[in-house]
Amino acid sequence: MNDQMHPAGDGHEHGELGDAEFAEFMELAEEEGFDAEEVEGALDAAGHGPLPVLAVVGRPNVGKSTLVNRIIGRREAVVEDRPGVTRDRVTYEAEWAGRRFKVVDTGGWEQDVLGIDASVAAQAEFAVEAADAVVFVVDAQVGATDTDEAVVKLLRRAGKPVVLCANKVDGPSGEADAAYLWSLGLGEPHPVSALHGRGTGDMLDEVLKALPEAPEQTFGGAPGGPRRVALIGRPNVGKSSMLNKVAGETRVVVDDLAGTTRDPVDELIELGGRTWKFVDTAGIRRRVHMAEGADYYASLRTAAALEKAEVAVVLLDVSESISVQDQRIITMAVEFGRALVLAYNKWDTLDEERRYYLEREIERELQQVRWAPRVNVSARTGRHMEKLVPAIETALAGWETRVPTGKLNAFLGEIVASHPHPVRGGKQPRILFGTQAGTKPPRFVLFASGFLEAGYRRFVERRLREEFGFEGTPVQISVRVREKRGRKK
Repeated sequence: MNDQMHPAGDGHEHGELGDAEFAEFMELAEEEGFDAEEVEGALDAAGHGPLPVLAVVGRPNVGKSTLVNRIIGRREAVVEDRPGVTRDRVTYEAEWAGRRFKVVDTGGWEQDVLGIDASVAAQAEFAVEAADAVVFVVDAQVGATDTDEAVVKLLRRAGKPVVLCANKVDGPSGEADAAYLWSLGLGEPHPVSALHGRGTGDMLDEVLKALPEAPEQTFGGAPGGPRRVALIGRPNVGKSSMLNKVAGETRVVVDDLAGTTRDPVDELIELGGRTWKFVDTAGIRRRVHMAEGADYYASLRTAAALEKAEVAVVLLDVSESISVQDQRIITMAVEFGRALVLAYNKWDTLDEERRYYLEREIERELQQVRWAPRVNVSARTGRHMEKLVPAIETALAGWETRVPTGKLNAFLGEIVASHPHPVRGGKQPRILFGTQAGTKPPRFVLFASGFLEAGYRRFVERRLREEFGFEGTPVQISVRVREKRGRKK
């Protein structure tokens, strides 16, 4: 994740580039005026999987969004909102002291008529569960409230590292207010003024201590081990029925993981001539009376399954319209960077009219994942279940696909020549060169002369898929813009 991760001579490659390819690539970067350290940092960050995640949480009006803006404002690159389909949280990339990480703005937590516990859980649980560390923002001028105390209980249950931010401390006189927050039992309160920037550097130093240098890779296991499949979807779409059907009489072992009722059940299953590890999950339930999006945050079991999986099989009930919940579940799988298969269940119940309208729905609502293999199945009768394994294998092959740097740059040169970026403000940014820094999922770093608009990046992704496949996998593209310091001679 940074230069300290793999010091020179330790035998590691930069991203997934071999020594010769890396040397050739760095020569190209120098010719185009890029700083070598910046290029190496971009490759290492992209090549070592997803960045660590920092969730910034707190009640409304404690200055949380101001703090998020302060953190991401320290980056030189342009901040990008990750696509999220009507979601209640936004993810940004940030950088501090040479280390990159993601910042998740979770929205405020507050009491409602159902009581504090339900409200806090609905808004916070997934954001905290999916994070590597948490910044808990408290208004030092107000002091700890009942809501803050409830959040502390939730954070303790989650067991994630927490940095306590005592915000709105604009001068030395406010530090006494911050000291009272020791009573929360989360350790030292860090006095900060998010508005003015006071103390944010010291707080971010603590954040870096709490964040892992590289995220734990829980999938994969030993070479040749069972590939892990997460079976996900909203309630009553037939996940357990499908699991039972594919298990049949060939089930090897059923293993209830120790822990709470949130834990998924892992099953080793012989299917299509090989052993797979299926993770069944509880359906994603909408919490009654909760704010829009609360069902997303309540999906802890799905998040836990995705963290350990390599491929996600999303079940959709074809007898019902494709819902916002379905889209959120698919978005979650994509954001976790997992290979993806869409299984349309209860296909045997369709009549011609419903089939017609379903195809229109798929075209309209799921166009962002047109690259995902599709199987039409019946978990109840077993119809077309034999098509599931080839679809999973196709998605995993796309997930692991790698494009050599030379071939990629020849392809990028053709794109720039035939479809240049639109002129904006009298300037026309160009992709200068690029490389695939990682797989599982495929991760590309493009180096450009200026900011590439989101629409053009989507165009590049579409052309990448047309040229090289990547069926069944998300494709992640990050862009590094050359600093305005003139070309090197």
